[in-house]
Amino acid sequence: MFRGLSAFPLTPTDEQGIDYTAYAALVARLADAGVDSIGALGSTGGYAYLTREQRAHAAKVAVEAADGVPVIVSIGAVRTSHVLALAEDAQKAGVRGVLLAPVTYQPLTQDEVFGLYEDVTRELSVPLCVYENPRTTQVHFSDELHGRIARLPNVGSIKIPAVPDDAAGAKARVDTLRALIPDTVTLGVSGDWAGVRGLNAGCDVWYSVIGGMFPQTALALTRTAQAGHAESAMEASDELEPLWALFRRYGGLRVMSAAASHLGLTREPNLPRPLRGLDEAAREDVAATLAILKLTA
Repeated sequence: MFRGLSAFPLTPTDEQGIDYTAYAALVARLADAGVDSIGALGSTGGYAYLTREQRAHAAKVAVEAADGVPVIVSIGAVRTSHVLALAEDAQKAGVRGVLLAPVTYQPLTQDEVFGLYEDVTRELSVPLCVYENPRTTQVHFSDELHGRIARLPNVGSIKIPAVPDDAAGAKARVDTLRALIPDTVTLGVSGDWAGVRGLNAGCDVWYSVIGGMFPQTALALTRTAQAGHAESAMEASDELEPLWALFRRYGGLRVMSAAASHLGLTREPNLPRPLRGLDEAAREDVAATLAILKLTA
């Protein structure tokens, strides 16, 4: 399950709640495209802004709309007891795996981060993906911490931030982690502009934002890299640099929010307050970039 392309869709949300009809359609598009797994309620899915009840129902909707494609649901929350409750809800909904970032208000020590995963994995009946996302959580994993967590029961994958820009540096990063974790735990890359570079360096899975909106494009990149055509895959990824530049400038969530409304896949607004969509000039940049790259619904 934690291999290939894991596509992370937007969860269209406004102050009245989640648009479950649009959400189900977004998930179904990914399943129809043939993605390897669907990362529901990830960072692109805005999980931290939703109530427990909303997250539980969204998990059920995602599993139904995925029609057999494995669904991985985020269970991150500030308190461990809340994480455990969310894990129970996700498992009842029929998810095939869970994703956990150490969400926090007070800075966490490395031992506290380990303790979180120790407490949660002890109660799980599905595999867990460890999500290292320092830009959002401000929690930095040492390599030693990754090695400790990877040996806990039910840990199936590690989602790391973007690998270094050069091929040698990317491979060295992946090789360093590989040496510290069991063979049963896969490595996945995030940061879409580094997705192909991570796959070429030996990562097993690309946890992808663009995959949640344009699955065919992300699948083509993934399959080319998986087939060992590293240079061709990198060239195809480089052609998407105008989009990657927007991701780095505005963040993948806001760019995908603008893309979803521009393509008529969601209503507007589709982000929960206090988040706000891009301004008009930035939306025009997104629309122009999608047109140039021929990215359509």
